[in-house]
Amino acid sequence: MISSDQTASLLDHLHQQRNLFRYKLPSRPDAGRFIDQLMRFLFPVTQDCQSATNDVERTYQLLNDQLICLLQPLTQHLHQPAEELAPLFFDQLRTIYDDLLYDARAIADNDPASQGFEEVIAVYPGFYAIAVYRFAHALLLLEVPTLPRMLTEYAHSQTGIDIHPGAVIGRSFFIDHGTGIVIGETTIIGENVKLYQGVTLGATHVAKNLAQKKRHPTIEDNVVIYANATILGGKTVVGHDSVIGGNVWLTSSVEPFSLVYHQSQIEVKAKEL
Repeated sequence: MISSDQTASLLDHLHQQRNLFRYKLPSRPDAGRFIDQLMRFLFPVTQDCQSATNDVERTYQLLNDQLICLLQPLTQHLHQPAEELAPLFFDQLRTIYDDLLYDARAIADNDPASQGFEEVIAVYPGFYAIAVYRFAHALLLLEVPTLPRMLTEYAHSQTGIDIHPGAVIGRSFFIDHGTGIVIGETTIIGENVKLYQGVTLGATHVAKNLAQKKRHPTIEDNVVIYANATILGGKTVVGHDSVIGGNVWLTSSVEPFSLVYHQSQIEVKAKEL
């Protein structure tokens, strides 16, 4: 029962506004469930307390059906029917899987706190965020709108790591700790790159007319970027085998094998009793 005139007015207003939205989008909870089920399908290193099927073919078909369901609200914006796009995505899974094994191995081999390959896959937020990015990037390459960003924003909400699906990231990518990392849409990252928490790979300007420009930096192979470093600009290139220290603010390119660090003055005084 409608309890007040204000409630009735709100419901009437919402009814009138139904045509305000141009089209419907996939459900965010459904997108999250799809990602988590896809992760368990590819990497069965955890065991659910509730019963779960071990039938690989049946699980694959269920995932395919889920993806078609997620794509259907976007039908008018797709270049192909959802039923044709879903298999194209799954055709890329072997390559994505191999890339993710390189990522997981990079973390397991380089983090002294790691207890092994399985722990990285099951526990590490950096690996989870990278995996979701790689799935979302594959969908973006298929020209699927909105859903790729929805997937990476789901990972962002779970991990605190914000990777735009448009970024291009090479193999053996290692995110350590991860909280607060931001990787912008036009970022290019080479192979064997390591980022620590709080790193921003961003743009120097935020304006809508720059949407089609390269706004974010290029990080070449074998670079390490320590905590809270900020690297900005589409023309900024960090040369291969460089180390960027913590709290560095960088808006210009550096040559390969560079060491860039931030100097600060710290004073320690005896506490007065």
